[in-house]
Amino acid sequence: MKKVYLGIDIGSISTKGVIIDEDNKILASSYLYTEGSPITASKRVVRELKSKINLSEYKVVGVGTTGSARKLIGTILGANVIKNEITAHAIGTMSIYPEVRTIFEIGGQDSKIILIDNGIVTDYAMNTLCAAGTGSFLSSQAKRLGIPIEEFGNIAITSRKPTKIAARCTVFAESDLVHKSQMGHKKEDIIAGLCYAI
Repeated sequence: MKKVYLGIDIGSISTKGVIIDEDNKILASSYLYTEGSPITASKRVVRELKSKINLSEYKVVGVGTTGSARKLIGTILGANVIKNEITAHAIGTMSIYPEVRTIFEIGGQDSKIILIDNGIVTDYAMNTLCAAGTGSFLSSQAKRLGIPIEEFGNIAITSRKPTKIAARCTVFAESDLVHKSQMGHKKEDIIAGLCYAI
């Protein structure tokens, strides 16, 4: 049997899972919404991952968790490794891009900037006080505009003139978005403006 490893990132908005082999090759992956229930979401991710590989050929020899529910799910799964998002982002990114110096991560409940120097995290900062700088904010604005969040990026890059959005506060940003929409700004320009504001 080939040895494989299971990793799960349990976030406030989405839960992601992956099975990799000893060469870091992805054998199966899963992405779904947490929907306020990290245990249920994690069970669904594990089931989906199991359905994508032939279990008679592989043996899971290690489990790692990260994300806002990493400790809970790590305990339930008997994880060998439970890491915070800063460490997970840094190690994961450097495994693909060894020369990386800056990582931006926009999560559901916070956003992060991670600074790396010669493969070592030297500093980081998190936005945890205002929803305007998070993925939840983008998701709610996508709903307001009637666009699936999965299409947000593709639409944003078609913009020729991104709309300036007041982004100091969710309330002001939403008011500004409605006002700009009523003024006739194109949807793709508003979407691009929201992405820049974040």
